[in-house]
Amino acid sequence: MRTFSLLILGSLCAFGLAEVYFREDFDDSWKDRWTVSKNKDDYGKWELSAGKFYGDAKRDAGLKTSQDAKFYAISSKFPKKFSNRGKSVVIQFTVKHEQNIDCGGGYVKVMSSDIDQANFHGETPYNVMFGPDICGPGTKKVHVIFSYKGKNHLIKKDIRCKDDDLTHLYTLILNPDNTYEVQIDGEKVESGSLETDWDLLPAKNIKDPDAKKPADWDDKEYIDDPEDSKPEDWEKPEHIKDPDAKKPDDWDDDMDGEWEAPMIDNPEFKGEWKPKQIKNPAYKGKWIHPEIDNPEYEANDELYLYEDWGAIGIDIWQVKSGSIFDNILVTDDVAEAKAHAAETFEPLKEVEKKKKEEHEEEEKKKMEAEEKKREEEEKDKKTDSAEEEDAEDEEDKKDKKKAAKKDEEDHDEL
Repeated sequence: MRTFSLLILGSLCAFGLAEVYFREDFDDSWKDRWTVSKNKDDYGKWELSAGKFYGDAKRDAGLKTSQDAKFYAISSKFPKKFSNRGKSVVIQFTVKHEQNIDCGGGYVKVMSSDIDQANFHGETPYNVMFGPDICGPGTKKVHVIFSYKGKNHLIKKDIRCKDDDLTHLYTLILNPDNTYEVQIDGEKVESGSLETDWDLLPAKNIKDPDAKKPADWDDKEYIDDPEDSKPEDWEKPEHIKDPDAKKPDDWDDDMDGEWEAPMIDNPEFKGEWKPKQIKNPAYKGKWIHPEIDNPEYEANDELYLYEDWGAIGIDIWQVKSGSIFDNILVTDDVAEAKAHAAETFEPLKEVEKKKKEEHEEEEKKKMEAEEKKREEEEKDKKTDSAEEEDAEDEEDKKDKKKAAKKDEEDHDEL
């Protein structure tokens, strides 16, 4: 049964009852739960669609962008807000760029409960922004952006997203020990710590502002050999006059000016002379600036924490429309997310790929048949043309015979 925005107490996990804070699989009643922003009067329109290739039309239907070169902004609130203090948060959804997207977003924003849905836009504050973003060959990444103290922080790692036209599952796991994991299609693609992979906090250590490199510190590992000197015969010009060139016999000095032999590369030219290098006996190594504890750094064991989670939205720009969002889930249990994927994404994944391959094979056969038909038509045209030419040649021969016979008859009469 398709469910939405429903708080569920379900399967037992190691630390207690799992909670599903939000679930949206999209059906004909989706407009009752989602609000299109009125911040702009020309936002793109959404429609319910399973796309070209699917397994079950109802199960696989999602929210699809339907107009090119448009901004899209839509959001839905959770049944109630929650805090993730002391527990994980899993954000999961599927997106299919059926249009072979060239430039556009495929991410979601998870926000606090006080969002003004009618005015939802690109500058609306959020807790987390997560999902794929594609624009040309240079941008094909998975955004993982956390808001911290009023500023949005991008992940420092480069996570590549899927860029084909099939459905893909994106999962973000945020843990209470300040760690995270990103999965695509159920497989881990990145993980680490919030403090390391984002610039949420100032650096623990900074360069000592009072430390300076000693004036006598020699950090040159190699120096010119003082005993090396340039050979006396080193200086040779790079180009010389061609010794084999001769003034042309028809050269007229008055008309052509004074003749000069052309220049050629000098085979004896040795280039710029440089003394050979030797180890610097005074070398002390590379000077490393001493560091001190950063007085502005303060450890925070609650980087992961947002006391108010209460809404989710899609705020994107797309040059070419056709992306389908579906199977959105926000829960505190990874097992629950996997179960939801097994119910929704897994049944679609294989059949979608198979149907696409079958369609491509049919299109290939159709194209081959059309090409064969075109070649046969061209062949028939050539055959008809040749037959016409043969017929014309035969008529010409008959006409010539008639003319020759008439000449003979005229001659006999004479």
